[in-house]
Amino acid sequence: MKLRSNSFLDGQPIPARYAFGKIDPKTQVTLADNVNPHLAWEDVPAGTQSFAVICHDYDVPSKGDDVNQLGKQVPADLPRVDFFHWVLVDLPASKTEIEEGEFSNGVTPRGKAGPTAPGGTRQGVNDYTGWFAADHDMSGDYYGYDGPCPPWNDSIVHHYVFTVYALDVPKVEVEGRFSGADVRRAIDKHVLAQAALTGTYTLNPALAPKQIAADD
Repeated sequence: MKLRSNSFLDGQPIPARYAFGKIDPKTQVTLADNVNPHLAWEDVPAGTQSFAVICHDYDVPSKGDDVNQLGKQVPADLPRVDFFHWVLVDLPASKTEIEEGEFSNGVTPRGKAGPTAPGGTRQGVNDYTGWFAADHDMSGDYYGYDGPCPPWNDSIVHHYVFTVYALDVPKVEVEGRFSGADVRRAIDKHVLAQAALTGTYTLNPALAPKQIAADD
């Protein structure tokens, strides 16, 4: 299976159009367009009954003590964990492309609705659900796609992996409010093939020359 995108190239910076937050010279960060990127895949194996899509960032700090704190920097050697940005299941076997903006076109305070999504698909909650849990203005269940917004004082560039899974079942066995970890467990024995693209993103101006070029 092969995966491509018209929105960014594998291993290259993701333009701010597809991010939740972008660099702001005055306030460090401001909201971005938060448009889901284009994805298309081919060489689908025989027997595929549906597809699932997961986007995760594997560079998220395991502790938030220094995150977005003036005068501090998140150290590069801090252990990192997964942060899910998109969990999409039950894409029909006939669908091999997701259009730019098809599932997300802007930031929705308190999160987009779900799990029901366009075309008979379902979307899980992403990890902004936990990130904003204590925020009076933003707390809620964040279903579907919400793009990159790494700490603006992180000492490393973050990596965002978009993975498409070809499955031998028409529907993933998750119900109600489900997460990326739930889907990974549910599809474990049902993956016929998978393909991935990785994009990078940073909000740290010191690390941002390539990022700025991608945004222009």
